[in-house]
Amino acid sequence: MTEPKPLFDYTGELPEGPTWDAEEQALYWTDINAKEIHRYHLQSAEHRVWKFPEEVGCFALREKGGFIVALRNAIWLTDEHGALTHKVCDNPSNPALARFNDGGTDRAGRFYAGTFWAPGDYNGALLVRVDHNLKPRVIHSDILGANGLAFTEEGDWMYTSDTPNAVIYRTPLDEQGEPGKREIFKRFAEGEGGPDGAAIDKEGCYWTALYDGWRIARFSPQGEQLAEYRLPVRCPTMVCFGGPDMKTLFITTSRENMEPQELAERPLSGAIFTLEVEVAGIEKPKFKETASQAI
Repeated sequence: MTEPKPLFDYTGELPEGPTWDAEEQALYWTDINAKEIHRYHLQSAEHRVWKFPEEVGCFALREKGGFIVALRNAIWLTDEHGALTHKVCDNPSNPALARFNDGGTDRAGRFYAGTFWAPGDYNGALLVRVDHNLKPRVIHSDILGANGLAFTEEGDWMYTSDTPNAVIYRTPLDEQGEPGKREIFKRFAEGEGGPDGAAIDKEGCYWTALYDGWRIARFSPQGEQLAEYRLPVRCPTMVCFGGPDMKTLFITTSRENMEPQELAERPLSGAIFTLEVEVAGIEKPKFKETASQAI
């Protein structure tokens, strides 16, 4: 087991949503507050940035090229240049109070996007699914900050987390991917960090970034912590698997709202780290749409 190390010379304000493209052998991610999607090609070290008019809470690569992006006010399709080509739906939350946050695709290639309720006065956030026909549907409510979306390889379980409420949930899915009753998978005590973005490996174990917890952790399907990996920064935001053998863990981290003293002491806050692990992860499907207006 190696120590986590920076992917390259980069720090963002709020990097999130790392997504590996096996065909390109490249890593994509968003810097939410910078309103950007980034791409880094490992072999060539080419770093590309797409700019957007609003915060990019989450995104997925499209089978037809380009992205599906959850901006503050709406979910859009883009072309390969990042130009917004088709509005899928408006943000079903109040966009002034709840921007989109964590998201991604399920095993069938449908897109999920959660919101984050900024006032924090009640669980006002939602989890939305965009189906192949581009029709949106609210899947979960009663969330304060949607995070931790990940699906088992068999597609029979969906994991989500609520970072401010320090809980990971799991939800059974039927053969069509429709959700059953959500249940608690793991709660965290004060000081352990809040469960943020996540991924699942080939053994069905759930890896979560523990925001404000200095670490990432791996949990068995029964909720037992099997391992933890310390980081040199306080706020990891998400993990994803990639690399030629899917055994490289990419870890995004944040420097949002940090004081100058902490940034001086922890200058790698906001960097992307890599960690070589022993168990391969699961590749994320690209978003699959069938609607004729999807261009």
